[in-house]
Amino acid sequence: MSLSVQAHRKWPFIALAAGATLALAAVLALQAPASAAEDAVDIPAPAIDEPPATATTETAVFAGGCFWGVQGVFQHVRGVTQALSGYAGGAAGTAHYEQVGSGRTGHAESVQVTYDPRQISYGKLLQIYFSVAHDPTQLNRQGPDTGTQYRSTLFVANPMQRQVAQAYIAQLQQAAVYGKPIVTTLEDLKGFYPAEAYHQNFLVNNPRHPYIVYNDLPKVANLQRLFPQAYRDQPVLVAQN
Repeated sequence: MSLSVQAHRKWPFIALAAGATLALAAVLALQAPASAAEDAVDIPAPAIDEPPATATTETAVFAGGCFWGVQGVFQHVRGVTQALSGYAGGAAGTAHYEQVGSGRTGHAESVQVTYDPRQISYGKLLQIYFSVAHDPTQLNRQGPDTGTQYRSTLFVANPMQRQVAQAYIAQLQQAAVYGKPIVTTLEDLKGFYPAEAYHQNFLVNNPRHPYIVYNDLPKVANLQRLFPQAYRDQPVLVAQN
């Protein structure tokens, strides 16, 4: 894989985080615009949702661009017990950041959300995903990041998730809430592979990182603004050894 800016737009920011001083990162962050590349949209709740649950734990996998921001949003959602960055859509042997960045593995940067369905439903997670976590009208890209590894995809784990997701996409399309067609695809979840440790909790650990300041902190702010009852101030973190 080529790690040029054209091939992978996050790479210059990763290099900055690894090699620059915090002071330099802070200066660049202050120069960043105050709004994200993907604006939030106030959308209706799904008309069809999962039935009341008796289980205490369920999982769902969301792909919507760089996993730093998607993870950061879901870490601030009440009822979520873990949001894990990783890869889905390809084979286990290619589930590595450098390979996925080539756009040739079939993987998408994804987040596996573990949640308590008694506190929050799959439909509500979808509403947050489509509203503040990413822009579902961008095809094979999000903001500065381009390639199929940044596609908007729901990796559905069971028929219920597929039914709710399909119905909600149709509902949003009919309501024309975006002014553009939704390009989000549904793929059967065949495997989820956790990302490297340095990607976990990236937003929480690097709040002054220029990429985070510009692209992702506004998403967390929009979550608090549009979903105050679902927002949690203290993020749930991925345990790291």
